[in-house]
Amino acid sequence: MKKILYLIISATMLSECNNPRPNDAAGRASPKESPSKDSLSANLPTTNPSPALKGDEPGSFGYDLNFLQKHDKVVVLKSGDAQVIVSPKYQAKVFTSTANGLSGASFGWIHYKAFDGAPDTHMNAYGGENRLWLGPEGGKFSLFFKSGAKMEIANWKTPAAFDTEPWQLKDKNETSVILQKDMHLVNYAGTKLDLSINREIKILDRDMINRLFQLEPDASIKVVGYQTINLLKNTGKQAWTETSGMPCIWMLDMFNPGDHTTVIIPYKKDGNPKPATTDYFGEIAADRIKLADGILYFKADGKSRGKLGIHPSAANPVAGSYDADKKILTITLFEVNERTKYLNQEWNTTKPPFSGDAVNAYNDGPLASGTQMGPFYELESVSPAALLPAGESMTHHHSVFHFTGNEKSLDAISKKILGVGLGL
Repeated sequence: MKKILYLIISATMLSECNNPRPNDAAGRASPKESPSKDSLSANLPTTNPSPALKGDEPGSFGYDLNFLQKHDKVVVLKSGDAQVIVSPKYQAKVFTSTANGLSGASFGWIHYKAFDGAPDTHMNAYGGENRLWLGPEGGKFSLFFKSGAKMEIANWKTPAAFDTEPWQLKDKNETSVILQKDMHLVNYAGTKLDLSINREIKILDRDMINRLFQLEPDASIKVVGYQTINLLKNTGKQAWTETSGMPCIWMLDMFNPGDHTTVIIPYKKDGNPKPATTDYFGEIAADRIKLADGILYFKADGKSRGKLGIHPSAANPVAGSYDADKKILTITLFEVNERTKYLNQEWNTTKPPFSGDAVNAYNDGPLASGTQMGPFYELESVSPAALLPAGESMTHHHSVFHFTGNEKSLDAISKKILGVGLGL
């Protein structure tokens, strides 16, 4: 890859100047024609549009805003009809967003029952379409298992600093907010990690989004997009090394699943005979995943638990999904650096600790007990391992965009950004 895509994103957003096309900079092939119905009909069907929502009914942004305001003094970022809800109390999450005001669809998954229920011993899944965790989840430097504990669900616990504790609101205006949290963690190797997270979230205006992706103005499309800038600082007195272990920044975006929703992840084919890890929680069934011509398709219906990852050498700095029922095209952009180390997050201590993935997708589904947290699905990005001397910091950028409206226009947008159409 000639440049990291996010260098272009940052320049566009901050200086508002013209830049090369993101997909050209990412080194991907020219966009493919829409796949035939026969090849992708099971993944990307054409369906009738969903009826319009009212601003106070479930599924609408207005409904979710009213619900969340009962639990926190949330921050609402606005740019025209586009809005984003950020919560200081609930770990600086972006809970949800909309492209069309209070009556528009609410794009994030929110677990309403979790707000009034008893605290969970493993993870308090409030939801949120963009949340910040720290990894690794598993491995010899895990932050989710006590030293020496067997890596199984009974012993798995999300650290309170990014599970239940509030974050400090440092600054806000109509289009951006800054939040901060000091943390004191201990990893599986027994290393104490003193750190600070500074998180800035900015909503982007329509013109900026069009310039970023080199899109022509299109009244048939509504869009919301926001940028997150996530800074991790080693505030302790010791360097984080390959012996002591270190954290990484882990961004997880939770969305509402659907019977006709598909995750779409472009990957680099060259020199990558197996670009994806597909057995995080057991091998993903063959009828739920497809790799073809540098594109990975993964069914996101919330009915079968599975997770996959793309190795840094095969990862592009973009992923997406398409809900064919609701006509929602979601795009995530982030940084990937194949020349550095990524932490392995699998639940074992036998694999090399720096053999991790840079991009992940998760589809929720029932556990063996029959219980289920969701349903939801996730798009995820991970920073490199934070090999930081005392007092030093690193930053990971992650942006989210939702396009909704005319399906032919969405198809053209998908071709331009993801390099593949929607199977129309």
